[in-house]
Amino acid sequence: MKPRLAITTGEPAGIGPEIAAKLLARAPAGIDLILVGDRLLLEQNAARFAPQARLKISNVSLAAPVHPGQLDASNGAYVLNTLRRGLDLIARDEADAIVTCPVAKSVINDAGIPFTGHTEFLAEQTGTERVVMLLAGGGLRVALATTHLPLARVAATLTVDSLLQTLRIIDTDLRRKFGISTPRIAVCGLNPHAGESGHMGREEIEIITPAIDAARETGIIATGPWPADTVFQPRILKDVDCVLAMYHDQGLPTLKFASFGHGINVTLGLPIIRTSVDHGTALDIAGQGVADEGSLLEAVNAAAAMVRAQRGSTKGARA
Repeated sequence: MKPRLAITTGEPAGIGPEIAAKLLARAPAGIDLILVGDRLLLEQNAARFAPQARLKISNVSLAAPVHPGQLDASNGAYVLNTLRRGLDLIARDEADAIVTCPVAKSVINDAGIPFTGHTEFLAEQTGTERVVMLLAGGGLRVALATTHLPLARVAATLTVDSLLQTLRIIDTDLRRKFGISTPRIAVCGLNPHAGESGHMGREEIEIITPAIDAARETGIIATGPWPADTVFQPRILKDVDCVLAMYHDQGLPTLKFASFGHGINVTLGLPIIRTSVDHGTALDIAGQGVADEGSLLEAVNAAAAMVRAQRGSTKGARA
């Protein structure tokens, strides 16, 4: 059976509806796509960008008319409803995975709905205690020990137990969703030069190294802590399947430099498969017909590959 992917079309005033329509014009063979969003909005975009495409839409109605590039808090709840619908499609066995277009966190919060991001919302909706954000592209995979946190809170958030849980989730999902039989994880330090033997901070000595040691005792192949300014070298990365960065802007600038526009975001630890684009809503170009669907196409291909890998591992387990 073909992988069936629910594409949530994101912030309606952004580029999500446009790139979803353009995706249809390049729809990969062997994948069924279900667009989740307002039917009229999606039909209008499809008529403009993919007139020959066959549409399959799970309709979620807008609360207010859309003006490209102009956020409207009236549609804040609509965005979250598209995500809930995508999860419902999986729960009803009408989809195998969810692929998300970008949302604007600010407009959802302006609607009076606390929201920090897709990752946290999907974890809450699925009852998942801990998830891990991973971005992939340009030959790299970078996971994050913390996600959307102010930098001032990062050090206090890191614990041996939290890092050990993160490493377990990465190891499990690289095996289960990526089909990597023996994942190898390089773990970054927090401080410059990985703490310089404690002279630039003790988190490496007191937290990160003990977590790595504990992970190794369970069979996880983890190395480090590596200085974040040197780990992203070909000679190191050739023996690594994933780099674990301690915070958002430690690991992602390098990855986005290598892959922007063609990278993807994956939420590890969920009971479902979820991938996403690696960019934002691009309100400044919304409605102009110039948005690039490359990252969405990569996210779709990755989700389909994960569905196939997971089906393969399930068959193997039953055999």
